[in-house]
Amino acid sequence: MYVCICRAVTEKHIESAVQGGARRLRDLRQQLGVTEECGRCAQCAKQCLDGAVEQVCASACSSVDDYEYAPLLIAA
Repeated sequence: MYVCICRAVTEKHIESAVQGGARRLRDLRQQLGVTEECGRCAQCAKQCLDGAVEQVCASACSSVDDYEYAPLLIAA
């Protein structure tokens, strides 16, 4: 789905930007040009950004071996 018509930015572009390190709407603006023209895409872009960040964080957390953190939990 297109998020920003002015810059032809799709959800996939936002997901790729998040995988590349984008975490804020400001990052998307710098990398993709989102919200630079009319700004109507800001709310949708933020929702897509939040969803993509959540997916990246969830996949990172599920791929970490819990045993790596066992010493930290015991020390606490």
